[in-house]
Amino acid sequence: MQMNDSDFRWRAGIARRKITPSFEVDLAGLGYYLHRTGERVRDDLTATALVVEARNGDAVALIALDIMYCDEAFTAQIRNQASRVTGIRPEAICVNCSHSHNAPTAGAVRGLGEVNGEYLRFVTAQTVDAISEAWRGRQAASLRVGHGEVKDLTYNRTRENGPLDKRLSVLQADSKDGKPFAIVFNFHCHLTAHLETDFRAISRDWPGEVIDNIEKGFPGAIAMFLQGTCGDVILKPEFNSTSRRFEPAQTITAVVREAMQKSRLVSGGTIQVAVEKVKLPTRRWTQEEIQEYREEGLHRLNTGDTKDWLDGCARVVVTYPKQLPVRYGGSVEKAVRAISKFAVEWSGDVLSVLETRPDYLFAEVQAVRLGDVFFVAHPAELFTTLGLAIRSGAGIEDLFMLGYSNANIGYLPDAFDIRRGSYAALQSPKFTGQFPFVPESGDALVTGAVGLLRQVAKG
Repeated sequence: MQMNDSDFRWRAGIARRKITPSFEVDLAGLGYYLHRTGERVRDDLTATALVVEARNGDAVALIALDIMYCDEAFTAQIRNQASRVTGIRPEAICVNCSHSHNAPTAGAVRGLGEVNGEYLRFVTAQTVDAISEAWRGRQAASLRVGHGEVKDLTYNRTRENGPLDKRLSVLQADSKDGKPFAIVFNFHCHLTAHLETDFRAISRDWPGEVIDNIEKGFPGAIAMFLQGTCGDVILKPEFNSTSRRFEPAQTITAVVREAMQKSRLVSGGTIQVAVEKVKLPTRRWTQEEIQEYREEGLHRLNTGDTKDWLDGCARVVVTYPKQLPVRYGGSVEKAVRAISKFAVEWSGDVLSVLETRPDYLFAEVQAVRLGDVFFVAHPAELFTTLGLAIRSGAGIEDLFMLGYSNANIGYLPDAFDIRRGSYAALQSPKFTGQFPFVPESGDALVTGAVGLLRQVAKG
């Protein structure tokens, strides 16, 4: 395709740093007080930064980190340090986490992996270095956007035939020789292909394989994955830690390539960024909920009783509680002891703030416009119905949906899941240290996200 100088209206750069932890750092999730650390490196964790600058000097940075969660303070460190180096406004920097469970966390989650301060300082420095290098190396670029549909790979784990966001979006930056040097893809699925087979391996899971595949196909390019709306979405069982576990990456790679082949030139040349703290309603735990939880935990800790253990505290302690003992070497006793310890510690702490903490929280929503391409980022592990409501309400064809971004508020389930008292509704607010969401909470985030997208669309 013949390109004109006017098509190269952007300056863009991309860079990467390794953020693989030492074997002393906890890997996050999958069980309580496991102190699960890496025993080998399946593949290196990375921090990848894409910067894009418009002709008027406005700029944005998109950061992809191979970690489970981040919190507001961690993001502020990256934003402020990178802003001093590059001049990019802090609010125009987006930090997205892949949500790998074979990686540490930069956001505190009770019992699910200790936050290691030394490691976080290392990740911050490496991330700022990547942003700085991307900024120094920016070059004239044309931007292209495309999308495809990923079929027969994922399912909704919270309800039969539940909704899925099958959209895979791709943004690429091409140099004047017509070759892509940056390839960004956004999809919506937990990272579970290798999780059980590589329980103590440090890994990016399937996105890492997709990135490697893309970079082999486009020598000299750097690819990055932005995690989307997948609070209730996981790979189908036949792909999770089975002999077919490599197929998801192959399928997604093929869709990325197809989307690139069908991509179009991004029109317009402006960058708009808006950030808003959206107020989300919550409810206070009742004294009855707390005391019942605490009494069972104390009883089981003091007696070692495991009778009917799945009917009490453990009922929604993880998504699949029957499988939890596997994480403790097959021991029901160890699993129940960990659950009971969590119950006692959490209940003691929450009682001290039950009447003083506000019954709401604020979640940062960030909207970015690159020409006629849009990004919306939020800190939730969002359910698909809510993500699709943002898509529908915004009415934007090329919209990248980013969860796990800039902070962590845990799962934000929809009204259906809240009413049924699920893991996402009742356990997530315990390990994130929040009050539980109410049926209206998701709608509040949707309204805020759609409003912010409309704001940046107006320019």
